Amino acid sequence: MKSIRQEVLKIVAEQAVLDVSDIDLAASMESLGIDSLGLVEVIFAIEEQFDISVPFDSGQPANGAFDLSSIETIISGVQHLIEQKALLVDG
Repeated sequence: MKSIRQEVLKIVAEQAVLDVSDIDLAASMESLGIDSLGLVEVIFAIEEQFDISVPFDSGQPANGAFDLSSIETIISGVQHLIEQKALLVDG
């Protein structure tokens, strides 16, 4: 099974039309050439891939409960949501 990091990088790379190896974890979506529509597509792909619901305000992504400031924070956020989902299922 691929890691969360690998899967998120793959989704972002596909949207940015880049190789996974070209993506810096500190990069922002904007710096990778991903616009607001692309960002929404990334979020939908992440939700589908990991069967989670990302708290996201497409009108004001900076004000959402999910940190979209860098690829690294997105990966951390996905990890957190997966852990929270597991707690709800197991708890």
